[in-house]
Amino acid sequence: MKKVFKTFPLYTPKVTEKMTFGDEEFEKLGLKLKADVSSIFGRSLAIRELDSGSDNSTEIEMVNLTTPHYDVERFGITFVASPRHADILAITGAVTHNMEIAVRKTYEAMPSPKFVIAVGDDACNGGIFIDTYAVNGGADIVVPVIDIDDRLVGGGGQRRHDRSSSQHTHAEGPTRQSHSRQMPLEASLQL
Repeated sequence: MKKVFKTFPLYTPKVTEKMTFGDEEFEKLGLKLKADVSSIFGRSLAIRELDSGSDNSTEIEMVNLTTPHYDVERFGITFVASPRHADILAITGAVTHNMEIAVRKTYEAMPSPKFVIAVGDDACNGGIFIDTYAVNGGADIVVPVIDIDDRLVGGGGQRRHDRSSSQHTHAEGPTRQSHSRQMPLEASLQL
């Protein structure tokens, strides 16, 4: 079977880094995170995950955080079912046209202060789906997204895609960015 895949012209092996992060380091980082969360929020941190059109790979990673191996709840981080209980909205997947209103409504249902994090390449900039007919783009087109600095995520993070430098256009001419931001929220909710 491997021989068949090696002769297939589109086959490329996965390129990943070797994981050198041990359990002791995870525990140490988790305890520091718990102290930071307690000092900022004075309680645990509640995250509402919203799938805005993903392929579920990011959700698998997020669900793994709640398994007994990682168990992030011991560090004061919980996943909640309602945006009304959330401190952070974690958006996964490129925002599709069908999910744009749901993303906005979820954001509006959150209590202030509101924090939004785009998780994964698709949520940050549309990923491989950016120029497809069904996708608006990244989460920052619909709601304000936190720009995470590389220092906050240990140097492994990537800055949010800067849409001001590269506009993705429809075949008709107007940009996706200007198209999605032209329509006021009240008008889009009446559609």
